[in-house]
Amino acid sequence: MLSLSYRTILSVAVPLMGSSFIQSIVLLTDSSFLSRYDTLAFDASGNGGLIYITLFMVLAGLNEGTQILMARRIGEEKESVLGSIFASSIVTNLFIALLLFMTIWLVVPEVIAQTVNSHELGQLELSYLNTRSLGIIPSIISLAILAYLTASGRTAIIFLNALIVAITNIVLDYAFIFGNLGLPEMGLEGAALASSMADFVGLLVLVLIVFIIPRSRNSKKKLTDLNINFSRIKRVLVVGSPIMLQGLTALLTWTIFFFWIEQMGIFELTVSQNIRSLYFLAFVPIWGFGATTKTYVSQLMGKQDFESISLVTKRIQLLTMLFLIAIFHGALLYPEKLIEFINPNEEYLETSATTLRFLFGSILLYGFGSSYFYTIAGSGNTRYSFVIELISVLLYLIFAYLFIKVLDWDIYSVWTVEYIYFGVICGLSVGYLRFFNWKKKQI
Repeated sequence: MLSLSYRTILSVAVPLMGSSFIQSIVLLTDSSFLSRYDTLAFDASGNGGLIYITLFMVLAGLNEGTQILMARRIGEEKESVLGSIFASSIVTNLFIALLLFMTIWLVVPEVIAQTVNSHELGQLELSYLNTRSLGIIPSIISLAILAYLTASGRTAIIFLNALIVAITNIVLDYAFIFGNLGLPEMGLEGAALASSMADFVGLLVLVLIVFIIPRSRNSKKKLTDLNINFSRIKRVLVVGSPIMLQGLTALLTWTIFFFWIEQMGIFELTVSQNIRSLYFLAFVPIWGFGATTKTYVSQLMGKQDFESISLVTKRIQLLTMLFLIAIFHGALLYPEKLIEFINPNEEYLETSATTLRFLFGSILLYGFGSSYFYTIAGSGNTRYSFVIELISVLLYLIFAYLFIKVLDWDIYSVWTVEYIYFGVICGLSVGYLRFFNWKKKQI
């Protein structure tokens, strides 16, 4: 069971933030390389990447359910069942992965053909997606291992794995995009291939550390009974499917938003892709402390220690705000420098920098309220967190359509929808925790 001290909270959250930060650096590096290679390739990787991440969230969401379920059993001191939960989640991941491949190869091409204005851009997006989808294969096992490590608080391994994956990805990006290190020049497809190959390296590292050379007998014991149990598959689905739908809904909404922006024009799309690349940097502390919140809340729910839940979420909220300001202050103070790293083309610099500075306040708003939202998921009430997400994205789409299609606002003003989205999520989360009986949830 994890201690409630700031030191222990940080020992869990910092490696997770480090992992997210490294992933953000990889995204920034990808964007930086591709913007210097070709502007259309840069835009295609942005939209194609959003489609991939949107579908990938189906897998990721289910494994957040696995994390919550494992953390609850640790709190209940039933660690002997962790191996069975792990094996059952692998089976679930395999089934979902097959559905994702079918979607990418059979459904997505028709969707792109019907939504993009530029045929060339659409073809590049498909080329990127077809290669990037190979990364789903190692993720079937990697995500289940990461769920186990997060639930048990062994997040230092996650950081190490992310570092190795990032270095691999950046080196392969440099080689495949531009044709360096004796490898062929592949441009956009090279960026996708580099990311997929790095995912395979990440799986190898995780398997070696967790199964081949375990750090202790205790860690080995927890994942030895790898029997598949259909009742546990059902529990993984019950807890994880709302989170899966939540992540899918959120990123699908953002993907639609970017398709609408593409219909505004290439200038507006490139500005927004600049913002998107840096936006993920802001989520480093939010996602890191969010995963920490779910682990703590689920373990404490297993112990029925509700007083400690209130204490730990307040501490996490404070830490989230401090780290968010430390990591993302550049968006307010020197946005031009950040944009120049992503895309040095001066045509997009001023509008991108002004928009990024404007969005700093929306990130602070979400950083403050995110601990409430993640507390709901960590308590096992994932259906309600999905309902909150659904209401928020519906309002997001309504206002985005109004701003883009009806009022014909400029791209700076269109991004006001982020304040609406984050504000609704935070308000509904606080309301749910205050007025609903969420403490009796059994999983």
